Amino acid sequence: MWKGTITSPSSRTSSLANPGLLEAEAPAAESVLGVSRSVTGRRWVWRAADARTGLAIAQRLDVPELVGRLLAARGIGVEAAADFLEPRLRALMPDPSCLRDMDRAAERLAEAVRAGERVSVFADYDADGACAGALTVRVLRDLGVAASHYVPDRIKEGYGPNAPAIAALCEAGATLIVCVDCGIAAHQALEAARGRADVVVLDHHKAEGPPPPILAAVNPNRLDCNSGLRTLCAAAVCFMTAVALHRSLRKSGFFEGRAEPPLLDLLDLVATATVCDVMPLTGLNRALVSQGLRVMARRGRPGVAALLEVAGVKDAPTAHSLGFALGPRINASGRIGESDLALRLLLEEDPLEARAMAERLDSTNRRRQEVEAEVMGTAMGMAEQGMAAGHPVLMICGEGWHPGVVGIVAGRVKERFNRPALVAGVADGLAKGSGRSVPGLDLGAAIIAARQAGLLETGGGHAMAAGFSFRAERREAVHAFLNERLAAATALPDAAALVVEGTLSVAAANTVLAEQVGRLAPFGTGNEEPVFAIRHARVVRADRVGKEGGTIRLFLEGEGGGRLKAVCFRAKEGPLAELLLKARGTPLHLCGTLRAESWNGEVSTSLHVQDAAPA
Repeated sequence: MWKGTITSPSSRTSSLANPGLLEAEAPAAESVLGVSRSVTGRRWVWRAADARTGLAIAQRLDVPELVGRLLAARGIGVEAAADFLEPRLRALMPDPSCLRDMDRAAERLAEAVRAGERVSVFADYDADGACAGALTVRVLRDLGVAASHYVPDRIKEGYGPNAPAIAALCEAGATLIVCVDCGIAAHQALEAARGRADVVVLDHHKAEGPPPPILAAVNPNRLDCNSGLRTLCAAAVCFMTAVALHRSLRKSGFFEGRAEPPLLDLLDLVATATVCDVMPLTGLNRALVSQGLRVMARRGRPGVAALLEVAGVKDAPTAHSLGFALGPRINASGRIGESDLALRLLLEEDPLEARAMAERLDSTNRRRQEVEAEVMGTAMGMAEQGMAAGHPVLMICGEGWHPGVVGIVAGRVKERFNRPALVAGVADGLAKGSGRSVPGLDLGAAIIAARQAGLLETGGGHAMAAGFSFRAERREAVHAFLNERLAAATALPDAAALVVEGTLSVAAANTVLAEQVGRLAPFGTGNEEPVFAIRHARVVRADRVGKEGGTIRLFLEGEGGGRLKAVCFRAKEGPLAELLLKARGTPLHLCGTLRAESWNGEVSTSLHVQDAAPA
């Protein structure tokens, strides 16, 4: 039986016979527990929730009221709640033909299968590209096609198709080239295939105008695509293409007398790509990730199983495992290593070879972390100067900075200062980099406008992320342009507010509550993991753990009793780490997520600390 209390915006000490009262409509000016500036400079604010809708969901689905309130707080209505809690592909998967050019793409692929053509898959070098590429190659090979793959080198070739590579694929005998996670804007490069090979693009990046004049361009973000599937990653587009391809082959009698390869087994790749490409975990994406995690738990793909092993993921994988264990290692291949190593690993069928490749990726990722650390300290110092100067956009450039880590650094700068951040490495007078933005400010549109104004050599992206390059002498002009376009950022606080669902005593933060919260998983963009404030917790013990001591382990006691384990990641330095390590016996308010975790057959609860403030 769950016992304890949870405090919410309008019901301060509600008894939880029904676990959790998360009331809606907190006063706008009211901070959670009075924390207007935490140790990291953040204000703790209530998440608005419709209490009536939450109660209606709980009654309709016969779930605890806490679950209903959390769903309502995420904008989930009564009718959609069942599919959210139990997302099924059968209910949420649309007809692939709703995507423009899908039928043409599927039929051309079916022709290649029936004729035994040579097909080459041109993939991007990030996690989505590697998963999309591996998925497409596996689908074709399972159908008897001699499918090869090509991943460009980030440093030498840059992003997307290039004419020399496309020409080389044609010369090698490819009569069909499938570009995955790239190609929608590669008009000039794809001309190299004209008259030599057909081209099909399976992409999801924003298109500024009409697609290239090729056989088919399947992209939910085409300006003329009305599928409503704009939040799919490229691997999901490839999966839908595989469904359409099998349907076309089935209609033509291709599978008569032979087994049809199971497509659902590919969903571990789709799940990984969806999470790593930061797609919202709602609707169809939620079903793809939920089913994909079940597939991954079987560890039937040697490459994925090996990656989970080297990453230390022993229990059933979660969305967190994909984003923080698999993703960085897969991405490391394209950032500073062999560009196609991750794709080859995902295709590898020999467990021993897969293990060796996974260890190489793990080593590459550690090298990436070292390179990133070299850049991070300098970049943060430069960002502080930019904040002091009042710039709405933080633009940071460094001579010789590795282009494979600038995106990660930009993301950390954005998180730290709550400002759009652009980080670039300069070589031979050319600055090449990546940017990350904050909600409400469309960085991609600003970058495209700067390119159209002649300030950038290249540039594109979406609202939250963008890539660009410019001549180093134009740095000030580019910065001034972006400052003007994104001037609204000056009104933002120096640190993003931390949105809290409710407050708990230490005693109330138990396994039953954590398991109820876990019913909303998988968590990620669009379905953020609920954050709770634990009030008046005393640190009984705090120590550093992990290979480099970057994690702090805590043991907490509550004022009215109760004990709770806690952990704080990415805490090698900074004000939060300093406070936690020195706070023994001092009451603190702690903010974080509650997780029910299994270890050696036993389930316990832990708080993953995100912030703290003196009580």
